Amino acid sequence: MANITSAKKRIQISERNRLQNRSYKSAMRTLMKRCFNACQSYLANPGEEAKVNVQKSMNEAFSKIDKAVKRGVLHKNTGSNQKSRITAAVKKAIDNPPA
Repeated sequence: MANITSAKKRIQISERNRLQNRSYKSAMRTLMKRCFNACQSYLANPGEEAKVNVQKSMNEAFSKIDKAVKRGVLHKNTGSNQKSRITAAVKKAIDNPPA
């Protein structure tokens, strides 16, 4: 355990930031899963409402990823990679609906 006051404060700050980052990552992953699930449900039951849900979930996930990158929770390349995964899934679902 640290003896110096500034070191104790640093430990408290880093723990607070770790918990905030964990919360942010968790929310981001949840939104990504929602987007992937929306794509699956659109493929299973295509319709205009399902298509709107896919677009909405994609926009929410993109927003959360961009905010995570801005805050420093994610590296910008990691954020771009995640957005690319989402885009590929959405394009696959919307451009190739089942016949």
